[in-house]
Amino acid sequence: MVELISNFGFLAVIYLVLNIIAFAAYGLDKTKASLNKWRVPEKTLLILAFFGPFGAYAGMLVFRHKTQKKPFTWAVPLFMLIHLILIGIFIFF
Repeated sequence: MVELISNFGFLAVIYLVLNIIAFAAYGLDKTKASLNKWRVPEKTLLILAFFGPFGAYAGMLVFRHKTQKKPFTWAVPLFMLIHLILIGIFIFF
């Protein structure tokens, strides 16, 4: 039982870090866009959103970034839904 809690804590920290990285990447890309500098590729942002959808969504809202781009308007909420389902399965089953 203790090992399960320990593993869960480790996974929770990893998941939190992935979401923070996604959030930061959206902020970095927004900053770079406003300065007309090198940008984070959209493919990279979507990959980060797949692994950290809550951070990506928060980044979209906080930085008002990629909120009009079609792939982001449907993919990020879809990734969040998938993660919520997986988290529910992990917790309850």
